[in-house]
Amino acid sequence: MKIGSRVYKNQYQCPGSLIPGKPKQPPSEVRRATANTNPKITSPPLLLRNKNVKITIAMKTLLLAFLFFYLHSIPALSSADYDASTTASNATDFIRTSCSATLYPDLCFSSLSGYANAIQQDPARLARTAIGVSLSRARHMAAFVSNLSRESDYGADPRASAALHDCFSNMGDAVDEIRDSLDQMRKLVAPGSESFRFQMGNVQTWMSAALTDEETCTDGLGDVGDGPMKEAVCERAANVKKFTSNALALVNSYAEKGTN
Repeated sequence: MKIGSRVYKNQYQCPGSLIPGKPKQPPSEVRRATANTNPKITSPPLLLRNKNVKITIAMKTLLLAFLFFYLHSIPALSSADYDASTTASNATDFIRTSCSATLYPDLCFSSLSGYANAIQQDPARLARTAIGVSLSRARHMAAFVSNLSRESDYGADPRASAALHDCFSNMGDAVDEIRDSLDQMRKLVAPGSESFRFQMGNVQTWMSAALTDEETCTDGLGDVGDGPMKEAVCERAANVKKFTSNALALVNSYAEKGTN
């Protein structure tokens, strides 16, 4: 307001207006309401903080324990496992190579490869195992023919009955000869000696005789009419002869190596 030559500032201010040089202040009621709605944020109690720390440590401990047992449970390929795998592979290759000298190499390998861990690369074990397989086949064949021969005694064809009895007799002889060969192989002395030659000579003789008896088994069936019985006997006898032939070939191979 201007009076005369002096200028006077109006000292009256509207409520809520700013006073020069001072910040605006809210009314006391507003300040109290704000103080009530915005409480002071304080840190959690010490007991709660300690509890959270303990839980965190426990979880980390469990996680580390889980990782430890999980990692140790994963199997690792050790040098022993590698050596065993290599040994088995070498034994299998040895059997395959040895069987190539037989008349039926595929049958030889399939029947002997399952014994690779026992055979290793030992020609004596290979020949002995082949004889054992041949003996098992011959025994099954003898039992089969024995059952047929008993049934044929009540049949109407005397020729079939006679042929089956002869076959059973021949197969029985073959079983005895193969068993004697296996017993001799289990008592072998060191290769190169005179006793070794004598023992292997016995095995070769007996295995050859067994093969002959198996071949003779079906001779009498030539006069028997064709039918399921004849076909079954001839088929099984032919299969047994293959096993015996392979075993004899492996015996001859080992005998040759052991006497040179």
